[in-house]
Amino acid sequence: MLDLQRLRALHAVSVHGTVGAAAAALGYTPSAVSQQIAKLERETRTVLLERRGRGVRLTEQAEQLAATAQQLLALVERAETELEERRGLPAGRLTVAAFASAARGLMPGVLADLARRHPLLDTRLTEVDPHLSVDLVARGAVDVAVAHDWDIARLPAPPGVEQAVIGDDLCDLLVPAGHPFAGRAAVRRTDLKGERWICQPPGRVCHDWLVRTLRAAGCEPDIVHQADENPTLVALVGAGLGIALIPRLGRGPLPAGVVRVALDPVPVRRLYALWRTGAARRPAIAETVRTLQDHWAGVSADGAD
Repeated sequence: MLDLQRLRALHAVSVHGTVGAAAAALGYTPSAVSQQIAKLERETRTVLLERRGRGVRLTEQAEQLAATAQQLLALVERAETELEERRGLPAGRLTVAAFASAARGLMPGVLADLARRHPLLDTRLTEVDPHLSVDLVARGAVDVAVAHDWDIARLPAPPGVEQAVIGDDLCDLLVPAGHPFAGRAAVRRTDLKGERWICQPPGRVCHDWLVRTLRAAGCEPDIVHQADENPTLVALVGAGLGIALIPRLGRGPLPAGVVRVALDPVPVRRLYALWRTGAARRPAIAETVRTLQDHWAGVSADGAD
């Protein structure tokens, strides 16, 4: 008899790619996930994971077993949804994936509110790049994802995944206090030629948006510094090393030496909540989406300061 929790661990490794990432998503330690996989290997008398450098690779037998596990987990989810729907109250475990600035600027208040109002609901957060969110929802690795898109790169929603708008996150141009733009009410995109830029690395949505938008305005961006986290980008701007375009969500108060200037037209990224169609009737899903939308008004207002 195959153990469902061990199948869940294998499925998580297949989705997230590493034992460490699977453990973070499940709320376990990497050692606990490795032990679950080892027990499953003994039960099935099959090698499931092979070492590849510092990571692991699923064997062909493991891929087949992980696909079966996904089907079984979908059946369990359906049963849990029906039970929760009958009770009419949000309950059970709910996993939420959110990109970094949403995890920092939006989710703490949302999670605290859900915990206070729904003690039977066990909500768990994992930070995930928005590029991965839709696939994680579609594959059943998380229940709800908070993701975003830009006007030049819309968020795809494949069959079986539903979405609702949370709100629009405005972006500002941040410049050093002594920069010529610092005293202006607004800057047009065509004024940005020759500037030194600070932004996230290639492959990130914000980086791709910056490059494509400036090129469309006739500017080839000179990106001199790259960093993953927005507070690091702000600190680099404050040191006078360049300018940056940073969304308001999760940015926090600006330090002395950094000035916020409006970019005309204002760049906007739209935030979405995503969930599987099969779980749409689950009260926990509906309540989480509603709470995300309710908290957005206060969060977006704070970000304008």
